[in-house]
Amino acid sequence: MPYYLAQFNIAKMVGPVGPLDSEAMQGFVEGLHGLNALADNSPGFVWRLRGEGDTATDLRPYGEEVLVNLSVWESLEALKNYTYQNEHLEYLRRRREWFAPMKERFLVLWWVKVGYLPTLQEGVQRLEHLRQHGPNPLAFTVSQPFALELEP
Repeated sequence: MPYYLAQFNIAKMVGPVGPLDSEAMQGFVEGLHGLNALADNSPGFVWRLRGEGDTATDLRPYGEEVLVNLSVWESLEALKNYTYQNEHLEYLRRRREWFAPMKERFLVLWWVKVGYLPTLQEGVQRLEHLRQHGPNPLAFTVSQPFALELEP
């Protein structure tokens, strides 16, 4: 059975945490819908988590100050192309305007069967697994990926 790549990341908002419509988060919010549309139309994009609206900004398993992102891609290459080779890169370069540096790992990748959509809780668990055990076949990073190991 073919597999896709799941991606989960978190970001802690800077300064006093306020609503997303605060002045501090204005630049982030203004670009969010465009970036989501770009992802939705990117080669290799499969799915992304949505909450009450078109984004996942209302889903806060780590508390009010932390935003989450969960998506599925056909391959690591497709995810990297979206992340580093288009308008998303400019947005990524501005992340310190809106988000604080994190000492712990904040992004995790893992393989999922085609047709399976990971849950938010699964993303939280995979990130915790990565933090506790380091990169491994169950939870890895862009810089330390693991090839899919299929049973014979």
